[in-house]
Amino acid sequence: MPELPEVETVRRMIEPAMTGARFRRVIVNRPDLRIPFPEKFVDRLRGMTVDAVTRRGKYLIIPLSSAETLIIHLGMSGWFHVAATGDHTRDADPHDHVIFVMSSGRTIVFNDPRRFGFMDLAVAGALDDYRSLRVMGPEPLSPEFDAASLARACRGKSTSIKAALLDQRVVSGLGNIYASEALHLAKTSPLRKASSLATKPGKAKPQTAALAKAIKTVLLRAIRRSESPYRAGRFRVYEREGRPCPRKGCGGTIKRITQAGRSTFYCPGCQH
Repeated sequence: MPELPEVETVRRMIEPAMTGARFRRVIVNRPDLRIPFPEKFVDRLRGMTVDAVTRRGKYLIIPLSSAETLIIHLGMSGWFHVAATGDHTRDADPHDHVIFVMSSGRTIVFNDPRRFGFMDLAVAGALDDYRSLRVMGPEPLSPEFDAASLARACRGKSTSIKAALLDQRVVSGLGNIYASEALHLAKTSPLRKASSLATKPGKAKPQTAALAKAIKTVLLRAIRRSESPYRAGRFRVYEREGRPCPRKGCGGTIKRITQAGRSTFYCPGCQH
């Protein structure tokens, strides 16, 4: 599933084609993705101007001149393709479900083979109350996310640190891949209880500061690579079961375990 870095890459890719441009045509090739398209979806977009292309966690947030907001989630396999309108270099694909023809002269195609993504419209003034966004924790790359906020969110939690990091109420946008990567970088075992990141009064420990810093580091590195999702060779531990730990002097071997139904990759030799 695309995580925060991949969604940010998509945001940067479509932003020049969309911001300040009008929807000249909107083509929807099926009635639904994960959920049905909102009522009169095409009519509510056509002719509207895009004010900005922003991101909240794993969601693309696109405010419109109508005061409504287009909300997009990529799901498991969703991705966008941008080309000059009329450019037929890329063949049409049966999984091209939505096409935006913009006044910028660019056409934006949403392709989603597994159809776990979705597009929705929040009416004017309703974005802050949107069901998936209103409970989200801080953006991990923002100043609001630091060791103190992580400790407060994990105080008293009996779940594992890994499971806590996947809870979007703790930190938004972090997923299975980059949680494993950050834990390895911070030398923190995914098996530890989340509550171990905080003192009894809820203050951060040194390990909490290391983990908060590692989360920011792995996300920024991934964004700088600007890669499409799922190339295992770019990871430290994710999908590297049985391989030597990349940490110099460790000598351990990457292990795969299952936590809450998700694969976790870590090194028992250096993650404590």
